[in-house]
Amino acid sequence: MTTRKIIMDCDPGHDDAIAIILAAARPELEILAITTVSGNAEIEKTTMNALKVCDLVSRPDVMVSKGASEPLIRIRETAPGIHGDSGLDGPELPEPSRSWSEEHGADTIIRLVKESKEPVTLLPTGPLTNIALALTKAPEIKDNIEEIVLMGGGTFGNWTPTAEFNIWADPEAAKKVFDSGMPIVVMGLDITHQALATKEVIDQVNKIDNHVAKIVGELLVFFASTYKEMFDFDGAPVHDVLTVAYCVAPELFKTKDVNVTVETKGEFTAGTTLIDLHGVTGRPVNAKFGLELDVEGFWKLMIEALKKY
Repeated sequence: MTTRKIIMDCDPGHDDAIAIILAAARPELEILAITTVSGNAEIEKTTMNALKVCDLVSRPDVMVSKGASEPLIRIRETAPGIHGDSGLDGPELPEPSRSWSEEHGADTIIRLVKESKEPVTLLPTGPLTNIALALTKAPEIKDNIEEIVLMGGGTFGNWTPTAEFNIWADPEAAKKVFDSGMPIVVMGLDITHQALATKEVIDQVNKIDNHVAKIVGELLVFFASTYKEMFDFDGAPVHDVLTVAYCVAPELFKTKDVNVTVETKGEFTAGTTLIDLHGVTGRPVNAKFGLELDVEGFWKLMIEALKKY
């Protein structure tokens, strides 16, 4: 079996945590490192959460590097209303068994991409600060990046009427990434809202008799409760998990080649992704945009992964 080498750049976060859990269960994926960024919570919290999840899935071999604590130029904001004060409220996870690497997350990305004999896939599921920093500091790494599969953006917003949180939190970084010329796959709100952990899904998870599935069930219950309170959703959209699922089973996804432009200057629209679904701008294609998810196939993939623990 050939394996895809991945670096997960994330801000755990309930859905980031479940993305790590899925990735760790799949033999097709080799996790080179997890790099963290401020987003759902402050950088120390997201990094601690990444370490806790690595302990949960018994992966002490996966390097965790703390990355950017602030956006490139904007004031940091977090999302405690969605993920709780810790960034991973709900289950009680033990303190991590180890500390993070002293190497900055962006430097870890640069080093590992340069060292790899095969192309590396980047999976950013938080603000794109670390990716932008790495591309700015070492643009030559583009030659050994297979693609960037990211969660962010959409044709509508969840933090402002038009902007999704990850892009809104650091639009200048997002613009740098989308303008980089790299192959990019976008899991935006249009498709991630289709991956809804309903009561029926959570019941399936809770029937799995192992500790990891128990924790995932508790994560989903908390996440669903905040989405019900804030957005009146009947379940939790597990946004970030789709980046991993795409790497494992791209046949579950329908995408369209589009141009994505990031708004950085609008008084009310900063962080908006302009998705040119119909080619009206004439701007060149720079991304594959997720449109439709095989929902049944996706949850089958997730349940099978949890049963492996």
